[in-house]
Amino acid sequence: MARTDPYCGPAPLPETLLRAWNADPWLLAALATAGFAGIVILRRQREREGTDAPRPALAGVAMAGMVIAFVSPLCALTVALFSARTVHHLVLLGLVGPALALTFPLTRHHLGAWFVMLSAALWAWHVPMIYAAAWESAPVYWLMQLALVGSAWGFWSAILHPGARVPQQFGGALMVAALAGQMGLIGAILTFSPQLLYPEHLVTTSAFGLSPLADQQLSGLIMWVPGMAPLAALAALMLRRAWCGVQTA
Repeated sequence: MARTDPYCGPAPLPETLLRAWNADPWLLAALATAGFAGIVILRRQREREGTDAPRPALAGVAMAGMVIAFVSPLCALTVALFSARTVHHLVLLGLVGPALALTFPLTRHHLGAWFVMLSAALWAWHVPMIYAAAWESAPVYWLMQLALVGSAWGFWSAILHPGARVPQQFGGALMVAALAGQMGLIGAILTFSPQLLYPEHLVTTSAFGLSPLADQQLSGLIMWVPGMAPLAALAALMLRRAWCGVQTA
């Protein structure tokens, strides 16, 4: 068992969950600073490009995802339930990352490097020893979170850029499919493991009507369905689009 409360605080009870907002002043200041910087950058881009692209709305989606992940009661719920931690990561990987990529794209090259970094961050979060370290240390926690958000941002920047040629489209589709496969594998490990992998949640799940092992299995199912399935569908769509590009070339 961990000796200290993790970053998001003590595990809430069902009756206190809706009041368990994270009011960390450093976090709120960082989000406010990032939001202000984003507004300034978007305004300058609009003045320079003279377009009405939907970037402000996408920036709002990214900010909303960060608030959901780190300020809303979801942050506290990740202390009680490992399955909530999985939802937390899906918000960062599947919502914040793509929204940032479409609003403020990073380098669109080196897709393979971004894929390796994202894969490493995803697997590291599920290594029990590393998970325990992030639980007990706020700096480790934020290092892991930034690794996940940053690599997802870069990965989706490379995947979603509009000027990709057909070979790049095939490569991107294969990378998305590989990411979906990894999420499916992690989901299978969590679902079918006969033993509890994350004892940090040993005494926190019963208040929500789950045993620790059932909570772990639920996290695996979440990784499979809302995690893996949309990525697999996106990979299939990208492959179809690339194939149509070959046919019309």
